[in-house]
Amino acid sequence: MAITASLVKELREKTGAGMMDCKKALEATEGDLEKAVDWLREKGIAKAAKKAGRIAAEGLSQVKVSGNKAALVEVNSETDFVAKNEQFLSLLETVTETILNNSPKTMEEALALNVNGTTLDALLIDATATIGEKITLRRFEVVEKEDSDVFGSYVHMGGKISAVVVLSNGACEEVAKDMAMQVASMSPSYVSRNDMPADVIEHERKVQEEIAKNDESLQNKPEKILQGIIEGRVSKSLQDITLVDQIFFKNQDQKCGQYLKEHNTEAKSFVRYAVGEGIEKKEENFAEEVAKQIAK
Repeated sequence: MAITASLVKELREKTGAGMMDCKKALEATEGDLEKAVDWLREKGIAKAAKKAGRIAAEGLSQVKVSGNKAALVEVNSETDFVAKNEQFLSLLETVTETILNNSPKTMEEALALNVNGTTLDALLIDATATIGEKITLRRFEVVEKEDSDVFGSYVHMGGKISAVVVLSNGACEEVAKDMAMQVASMSPSYVSRNDMPADVIEHERKVQEEIAKNDESLQNKPEKILQGIIEGRVSKSLQDITLVDQIFFKNQDQKCGQYLKEHNTEAKSFVRYAVGEGIEKKEENFAEEVAKQIAK
């Protein structure tokens, strides 16, 4: 029986075992999922299984830069307590360094990377078993730049938010870091309007057209003037989500685009990670969380 990637994924989610171990188990049991679970248990590989279904929405992100490459990584845990654990911090360092050095393209490639004779996936599973919480590599990105470009990176609150930007024309490191801090604090979605998908702009235009229809003060305006007002409102609404149009956090009278122009550089790209964004978190009482940690 052919062992499909989806079957391997399903077994991994059921048991918390490594990708390659899941593949071996399915091959050994001719694709029988339940028998594969037992096979892993018998081999002692499914030791993290009971934690596999938990929500890991805490943790830390990290940025590492080396030459013309930068790696951003987010590793999640279940509680903020564990994110401060020395073993977790060491694991985060290892994961980021490994991804930076190997530039994997997919999560599957990343988890299969060799780390001192084992895989990155196995390290995460072992951490889950020994720390006592579900530990996962949620996402990563490797950013590459040209020789003439400059990286700016910033890590906020020890890794709760991380950002890296690429600036052109040999910008100075201070300007690059300023832009990384801007990205971390103000969370733009795009570098400029030129990078924004047409459907995003069109959606906002339709919203503003509907607002204009219901605005009595605009009812008798000539069409050309009305369209100018709508376009102005579209631009104003979208400026907060484009880096170059945002107000520069160090100077409220200046936009980021103006600041970059003053220093003869442009923002080419950026990546921003905020730990846990998009994950539905389980609400927990602080006292209960402390009690859980003591009980472990």
